[in-house]
Amino acid sequence: MTHTVAHQDKTALLVPIVLLAGLLATIAMQTGAIRPPVVTTSSLAPVTVTIAPRAYSYRAPGEFVRGTATVDGPLVTVDNPAPIEIMKYQVSASDYDRCVAYGACKKAEPRRRGLIDVPVTGVSFNDANEYAKWLSEKTGQTWRLPTIGEWAFAAGSKARDHALDIETKDPAERWLAFYEREAKLGANALATPSPIGTFGENEYGVVDLAETVWEWTATCGSRTTLGQADETLTYLDSCGVRLLEGRHRTPMNAFVRDAQGGGCTIGAPPDNLGFRLVREREWWRAPLDYAVGLLTKATSN
Repeated sequence: MTHTVAHQDKTALLVPIVLLAGLLATIAMQTGAIRPPVVTTSSLAPVTVTIAPRAYSYRAPGEFVRGTATVDGPLVTVDNPAPIEIMKYQVSASDYDRCVAYGACKKAEPRRRGLIDVPVTGVSFNDANEYAKWLSEKTGQTWRLPTIGEWAFAAGSKARDHALDIETKDPAERWLAFYEREAKLGANALATPSPIGTFGENEYGVVDLAETVWEWTATCGSRTTLGQADETLTYLDSCGVRLLEGRHRTPMNAFVRDAQGGGCTIGAPPDNLGFRLVREREWWRAPLDYAVGLLTKATSN
């Protein structure tokens, strides 16, 4: 009898839960938060992976100075990040060519062309943003480049700590330390892009991280002056420069398509410049997911 009453109590919750979900969906439709997709072909909908919340750490981006010496940035720990939905694969050359065919993207200029279906390379930060804008319009969803923190969150064990453990007043000494470390990792500035999926998945199902294609992020280049207790004294960002992630993190001018030609790189230049995107989580999804979770829990007991 007790079991029956408990089940009835849980079942009684279904009505308000369903009404709440319906109300949220209606509000979202009326306010335009849910946009019907312009194109319904599945070929334009990227395969994504949702990274569940977990505590993680990453090295703060940008250049850090204490006194007159360049130092490693502090380690940033995030205890309870929001989940993110990110492309499983880097944007492919064939997918990018669709944007070019529509007249919304400039033709990529890869230095080396791989065989079969490879990630697009020879694209700048500006090119990646134009592709994200086009994809958003065509799918009715919001796509954008990840931040450095989001990239590290999705990369998991593939993300590297960029600390050099060297404090020096000589920029050349720090540059040499970067170069020597990348040489030990086997970085090859003549690497040809490999077919998508060549390097496998990380523990969260994200493919081809930190290999021959570096990925643009939304994070601006910056310079932070630290005090003796690592407190921030001054901070200056420079959004004409954006950060790339891969085998190492490096700043690059937003218009650069080929790192071999220069553009504010640190250490060995990136092999190839590409990108993957994050799908923006709509504001109404969090309460809707909560309502669905309650519904699922109530019906399963």
